[in-house]
Amino acid sequence: MTATTARVWLPFPADEIDGLPEGLDYLFWDGEPDFPGDPADCAYYVVPYMKGPEVAVRPLAAMSAVRVVQTLSAGIDHVEPGLGLLPAGVRLCNAKGVHEASTAELALTLILASLRDVPGFVHGQGKEEWRSGFYPALAGKSVLIVGYGSIGSAIEDRLAPFECARVARVARSARTTARGPVHPLDSLPALLPEADVVILSTPLNASTQGLVDAGFLAAMPDGALLVNVARGGVVDTEALLSELESGRLRAALDVTDPEPLPAGHPLWHAPHVLITPHVGGSTSAFEPRAKRLLAAQLTRFAAGEPVDNVVRTTG
Repeated sequence: MTATTARVWLPFPADEIDGLPEGLDYLFWDGEPDFPGDPADCAYYVVPYMKGPEVAVRPLAAMSAVRVVQTLSAGIDHVEPGLGLLPAGVRLCNAKGVHEASTAELALTLILASLRDVPGFVHGQGKEEWRSGFYPALAGKSVLIVGYGSIGSAIEDRLAPFECARVARVARSARTTARGPVHPLDSLPALLPEADVVILSTPLNASTQGLVDAGFLAAMPDGALLVNVARGGVVDTEALLSELESGRLRAALDVTDPEPLPAGHPLWHAPHVLITPHVGGSTSAFEPRAKRLLAAQLTRFAAGEPVDNVVRTTG
């Protein structure tokens, strides 16, 4: 199968995406029980967005001719369980450039809402209570961003006007940026005790699974705020619950482990926690950016050019 006749599975109807190249055969599949065609004929598979790992992986074992698997999320953990089913040489691409703005917006929303106790004001409004007083501000706080890729950088962009005392950055490996140094993960024990706000924006992988454990949380100062816009599995839920129930730490979580958080789970009613239902990237900004990414990627693919955002190659 050549690039000019290659079959593409898309989670949007092709006629809704401007700029798709001609010469490719587009099929629409957004996770329905029936496949739109034979998976063995698919050369470029765009994974349905926010449909979970079971849907994402379901066609992979039969995709013997696939050359590119494209996620519409920044993370790839939902497709990783199926990568071993693919032939060698398949490029796995993520959606860098699609979610940065929305996820960074939510990170700042969670920080400000938690520090200023906006949930308390909402509850007070329902009870007709005027809850005046002094509340923490982001101004003057020391912030630590754990996971300094494109989303972490976008979060720092939006922190800039808030007069933080300090912003420190941590990633898998050390490097220097225009804003300052990015510290390696093994620097966390030295950085956590100085952080009033810790923001998690790291991918979920072997090095970050359960990264935020009892020791990590114990190193955070009393009254600090943990903000998770990464993946729920980065945090040890039981360890976090212990800190929340003691009243020592606060948390604002867009992702949880387990997820979705089931009814009756103690995290729902833990003190000092604000929970949003994994909506960091699912905003009005998503669809136009996702469609622009697909048009650009498929134009490169049809022309035989390298695709962008390759995060792994099988084999």
